[in-house]
Amino acid sequence: MGKEMGAKETLHICMGSACHQTGVFNVLPVLQQLIAEHDLQDRLELKGAFCLGACSRAIVLKLGDVFITDVNSRNVRKKFLHEVLPLLEGVKQ
Repeated sequence: MGKEMGAKETLHICMGSACHQTGVFNVLPVLQQLIAEHDLQDRLELKGAFCLGACSRAIVLKLGDVFITDVNSRNVRKKFLHEVLPLLEGVKQ
């Protein structure tokens, strides 16, 4: 991911048809809340993506080159804590 210090990482959230039908608009506010709860506004930007290509594994997030799949409103908090945060910490320095 190799961004310069001070640069934000981007967490892409798929807004394509499969993810839309799977409930991306229920997951989106939870992700926004989690970013705020963990005070990551200066380090992590949440950005919609047209389609991330893993439609059968919807809802899909992407941080750097890593896909986080099968996200839903029941597991989004767990996915953020156990998959997104460790990836973000890996690029901290």
